[in-house]
Amino acid sequence: MSDGFDLSRTFVHLGLGAKATPLPDFTWTAECLENYDATFAADGSESRLVCVTPQLATWDSWERHPGGEEVVFLISGRVDMILDIEGVEHVIALHPGQAMINPCNVWHTSRVLEPGSALFITPGLGTEHRPLT
Repeated sequence: MSDGFDLSRTFVHLGLGAKATPLPDFTWTAECLENYDATFAADGSESRLVCVTPQLATWDSWERHPGGEEVVFLISGRVDMILDIEGVEHVIALHPGQAMINPCNVWHTSRVLEPGSALFITPGLGTEHRPLT
């Protein structure tokens, strides 16, 4: 049994065998993602990264997850999730208590309309980023 922790400060890796591994020092940086990929590579596409992150400003890049679909649950604030599907932007407006699924391998970004926080359940392995254009 573990002590309680703040999911906005300690991310959790969900892996094979229904294992949940706290990641207290995880940051959403290229270096941390590379370490994450190496550490949990054996879990393959079944692995998920769970976190609550502040949504304070519009994202400055696109991202996609070749390893699977991502669940986004907006806790507070208001955001537009923007999906780039075959060169066409699709906007999904999220209000507190609403969720959406980012499809596998689809570039997406977020426009923050009102600051808040969101819960992400992300197939973190292989996550890619590209600058907004």
